[in-house]
Amino acid sequence: MDFNNYNTEEFFDELFVSNGCARPGASILVKRIEELQDGDLVRRQRAAEAAMMNLGITFAVYGDEQGSEKIIPFDIIPRVIEPNDWQLLEAGLKQRITALNLFVDDIYNDQKILRDKIIPEDVILSASSYRKQCVGIKPPKGVWCHITGTDLIRDKDGRFYVLEDNLRCPSGVSYVLENRQLQKRTFPRVFEASRVRPVHDYASRLVQTLGRLAPDHITDPTIVVLTPGVYNSAYFEHSFLAQQMGVELVEGRDLVVRDGFVMMRTTRGFTQVDVIYRRIDDDFIDPLAFREDSALGIPGIMDVYRAGRVALANAPGTGIADDKVVYAYVPDMIKYYLDEEAILPNVPTYLCWRDEDRQYVLDHLSELVVKAANESGGYGMLIGPASTRQEQAEFADKIKASPRNYIAQPVVSLSRAPVIVDDHFEGRHVDLRPYVLYDDDIYVMPGGLTRVALRKGSLVVNSSQGGGSKDTWVIAESPDDAAGSMSQMQQ
Repeated sequence: MDFNNYNTEEFFDELFVSNGCARPGASILVKRIEELQDGDLVRRQRAAEAAMMNLGITFAVYGDEQGSEKIIPFDIIPRVIEPNDWQLLEAGLKQRITALNLFVDDIYNDQKILRDKIIPEDVILSASSYRKQCVGIKPPKGVWCHITGTDLIRDKDGRFYVLEDNLRCPSGVSYVLENRQLQKRTFPRVFEASRVRPVHDYASRLVQTLGRLAPDHITDPTIVVLTPGVYNSAYFEHSFLAQQMGVELVEGRDLVVRDGFVMMRTTRGFTQVDVIYRRIDDDFIDPLAFREDSALGIPGIMDVYRAGRVALANAPGTGIADDKVVYAYVPDMIKYYLDEEAILPNVPTYLCWRDEDRQYVLDHLSELVVKAANESGGYGMLIGPASTRQEQAEFADKIKASPRNYIAQPVVSLSRAPVIVDDHFEGRHVDLRPYVLYDDDIYVMPGGLTRVALRKGSLVVNSSQGGGSKDTWVIAESPDDAAGSMSQMQQ
């Protein structure tokens, strides 16, 4: 297989420039692929897919008649990010997360940004993800968003944009780590020669971040990962991260509040829990504070949390920053809290609660992407150019009935990357979800989850909608920057 007939068309391509030449960071990879014997690349692709299934790297799709457990399709042609691009992304993400953390803390405490009318008060208080139960909370070290996954896209001009923020329970990092292991087996020498920055230390960084949330007098904190259970779509990730960190994976029924502390049931009796990496939504974490019908949480845990006797990551209430209407104000937050211009811009956004914006959206539904404020996974969305008149009419009714709940954006010509299709390569649209850990310093994993829309022409990359993934290679600026990567290869 070669790239002679690969056509980048009018899109920005992550591996090739428009004249068909490989980008600098991808040149070694492209050369190696074209040197492979006929059929070898397809065999390697099939071997990677078989390994994913054997390792149990799956996710659940609710309501799928073909079965609930599926592997996320993995394309072995990695996405490559040049050093200068990564410098921009890393700086922009650190800036954005800093501002978002200040915003969440402000919203649940002083509310200065509302008093100064930077964001309309009703936008916040009417959000379904706003949690009045969190008012007055002071989380350890003032950090609310310990783990963030921010979705980025690239337009045809090569510029990066933030598509959305994920501060509640961002998922997908387990696929990044497993994809990397598969990729190293597929192109071991190319991987080393390309000076790819490592990601293997994420789990150790995560457990360190969590451990520092415990009270200072606790030198050896007990950390657990709280999962809704085996039927959750991301259960593989919950169990994987617990195993990688060397901590217990628990469900709500394994924990209980006793004498003002959270305790874990064990075969040796009760053990105090100091830090909980929770992978369940706010609504279900404490039936005494949120949904009283929740069977997934721990009654009374919010009282323990308020008293500072257990730490929760991410902090309850962070979902306010995931609201797609609130997203539109993040550049204003950056200016307000940091007195800086946003390094990474948002996609231009129409807010349907504004009369003028709403009328424009209703008049141009066939041209825009419309999204519900609190949906995810590709649900609750209308892609105008691919929609029918009936679908447009249905969304028009939804917008009129609940304008606060909808935003609209122009269709972005997402960048593409080559994927294997039968015996040749075709371009498919991609996005990127880097993962950020907020500790004493802010760490941005070099790379992240590249999701790919495997259906030809599709812009929807979500795994629940038929999307797949690629390994993401961030190229080091110098051999010294890649030292960790090379030592990893020798293990």
